[in-house]
Amino acid sequence: MNKTLVIIPTYNEKENVAQMIEKVFSLSEEFFLLVIDDHSPDGTAEIVKGKQLKYPERLFLIEREGKLGLGTAYIRGFKWALDRDFDYICEMDCDFSHNPDDLLLLTHSAQSGNDVVVGSRYVKGVNVVNWPMSRLLLSYFASKYVRIVTGMPLNDATAGFVCYSRRALQTIDLDRIRMKGYGFQIEMKYSAWRLGLKIKEESIVFTERREGSSKMSGGIFGEALFGVIKLRFAKIRSRADRLKTHEKNLK
Repeated sequence: MNKTLVIIPTYNEKENVAQMIEKVFSLSEEFFLLVIDDHSPDGTAEIVKGKQLKYPERLFLIEREGKLGLGTAYIRGFKWALDRDFDYICEMDCDFSHNPDDLLLLTHSAQSGNDVVVGSRYVKGVNVVNWPMSRLLLSYFASKYVRIVTGMPLNDATAGFVCYSRRALQTIDLDRIRMKGYGFQIEMKYSAWRLGLKIKEESIVFTERREGSSKMSGGIFGEALFGVIKLRFAKIRSRADRLKTHEKNLK
């Protein structure tokens, strides 16, 4: 039986985390959940620990020392999942902007043979609810920009609702992923595409967070936009190729 892990990074998500945990575990199929908390001062981690008493075999928590970046949280989660033999690994936000019901859509698509399944806001028009127009335009045209610069055939390169197969995360050289904010999302998809992995976009509806405050900033988008230019000319190697080269150099 396939095992699927959902990774959710958190920082000050006390309004949402308990509801999110309950929602994921109420789905019609079994999911495991790993929360990676960056030392939230609002007590998010303590709420998760309380829920662990109810779900001791399905809910896991990693506590980090501070805000170390979205990308580093996911990389740590990916490695944690690979060490524990999960077959599919999903990433999503805690604020309900990603509908947990769509986890079924993404995982079913991955199980049908896709290596990377992207919950896309823009594959069928624009499916975003309650965003200010300025933010919507910035996000939409950022993905257009990425597509033009890199040639990657994706409509939503910055999407943060993604399901990876185990094979995909074993193929991508996670130790060479450099960007930490939303650039991380682009770099992961670009690496997968360059390495010949099968990527599929599934249409979702993205809704602005219910509670709490957004973590978006100009710096996050700046890293993504300027990092894309460097990414276009980067040499993308699989983890296996890097290890072979390292072994060869040791001889």
